[in-house]
Amino acid sequence: MEQEYTVVEHLAELRKRLVIIAAALIVSLGIGFATATKMLNFIKMQPTAVNVEWNVFGFTDGIMIYFKCALLVAILITLPIALHQIWLFVKPGLSEAEAKGTVWFIPASFFLFLAGVSFSYFVMFPMMLNFLSDINQSIGATETYGMNQYFSFLFNLVIPVGIVFEMPIVIMFLTKLGIVTPTSLRKMRKVAYFALVVIGVLISPPDFVSDILIIVPLFILFEISIVISSWTLKRSNKRLAEMALKE
Repeated sequence: MEQEYTVVEHLAELRKRLVIIAAALIVSLGIGFATATKMLNFIKMQPTAVNVEWNVFGFTDGIMIYFKCALLVAILITLPIALHQIWLFVKPGLSEAEAKGTVWFIPASFFLFLAGVSFSYFVMFPMMLNFLSDINQSIGATETYGMNQYFSFLFNLVIPVGIVFEMPIVIMFLTKLGIVTPTSLRKMRKVAYFALVVIGVLISPPDFVSDILIIVPLFILFEISIVISSWTLKRSNKRLAEMALKE
């Protein structure tokens, strides 16, 4: 009976956390819709978009762009809240030391997501856009871009790259749990590289240069993750050794 009560209690706690996350998402979507115009004007004033005329080829293009902008704002606002709620949900199952050692994962995860979004927007997106534009001009094509196509290209790059940039923090977390080790990561390097190539090809435009622009950073992130995993394991072993000496 006690076990059933415990399960019900956990489900009630999970429901509470999910409701808070859903409420935060709804509120942040409202904020996103309210700020979408300013966000669009900011993007339009950037050097990457100065020479691009935004055309509308369908009646629903405008509202779709508004929704995508609002969704991006909602993700940025909701992500730290969601991470905090997840941490609060698992906190009762952690020791005091584990709770203190994992709470900083929340700002670190948010920072890495922002770093991925910034890198993809300010570095990768302009390079890809200029390369593809040069190809179009080299074949004598007249460049007439639709807003929907432009922003679909932008968001399909920015959001996935932001998520992929979470790799180091995920690897660190899995190392703390003992699921992966630096040795196992090194052994699976070839498989990981193949998987990263597939991911890079899926989230980048279908051309070789764009693939390289996103695959190389993914490889670097994986190698950084191995270093972080090694550092995390050494710290965990050191802490365990100190605890053993105290006992």
